Amino acid sequence: MAIKQLLHRLFKCVRLALPRSLSICLWLLKVMLPISLAVRVLQYVGIIDWLAGYLSPVFSYIGLSGDSAFVFLTSIFLPLYPTIAVMTTLTLTLREATILAVMCLVSHNLPVECSVAHKTGSRFGEIVAFRIAMSFVAAVVLNWLLPQSDAPFSFLASTTTEVTSWGMLLMQWLTSSLSLIVTIVLIVTALMVLQRVLEEFGWMHRIAHSLSSLMCLFGLPSGCSLLWLTGNVVGMAYGAAIMIDEVENGRLTREEANLVNHHLGVSHSLLEDTMLFVAMGISFWWIFLTRLVLAMVAVWTMRGVKKIKNLFGFYFKFS
Repeated sequence: MAIKQLLHRLFKCVRLALPRSLSICLWLLKVMLPISLAVRVLQYVGIIDWLAGYLSPVFSYIGLSGDSAFVFLTSIFLPLYPTIAVMTTLTLTLREATILAVMCLVSHNLPVECSVAHKTGSRFGEIVAFRIAMSFVAAVVLNWLLPQSDAPFSFLASTTTEVTSWGMLLMQWLTSSLSLIVTIVLIVTALMVLQRVLEEFGWMHRIAHSLSSLMCLFGLPSGCSLLWLTGNVVGMAYGAAIMIDEVENGRLTREEANLVNHHLGVSHSLLEDTMLFVAMGISFWWIFLTRLVLAMVAVWTMRGVKKIKNLFGFYFKFS
């Protein structure tokens, strides 16, 4: 009887997750296919190469070619899925793909995610500038740490053939897009089911409670563990309702939420977003550790700067 009840609850999780997964997949088709086709056309007619000529000097300092800037600009304004669609149209080494992936993971979908941060205690312009700046900090760090290598980005192996006609362009676009969509659909569906299972069995709150000590290590208030977990399991956009509710119900002050927003700005959706790139052949540990360590450093730096300001303010007040 217990096994039957367990299976019933698991089936319920799958049943509830599938409509959401289907909705996201349909959205992916509408967004990714036109964007990836547009980029291929721009590349075919030479506009990408023209832009790359202007941007190469800047991106060369972080180990990337100029056309990588187009991917990064796409990530700033759009979610990761169309960004990945653009990324698959370029010829990259695995080293370049790793640096670019981390940059995009830090700075993607900024209009939406920074609006959530603004709603929960951060200044919109400040958090946008912070995330873009941290993207370049991450790129500089990785360009310094990653060993030099010309190993190709294996996911792109089928798209490196020179395009000589419009028909060839369309065929390559269709092949790579279908492959990418299948990969993402499988990952998204699995993650939607996992999220439902965590909620159904009450594991989300138990895990959050066990993370209170970890929050102290990150320089975050211990009461923000549920907020941190939400941001890292379902992302800032999906977790917006929970994040706003924590602040509006007084469980976190806006000042505390601001610290969380800066941490999550660098390191959020560590499950879904990371696995999207891991599925494409990029190392999990380079993505995971780079974002987590930089987020921790950023928060402790903020706290240190604030303490120094308070000390100077106290000094001048009584001097």
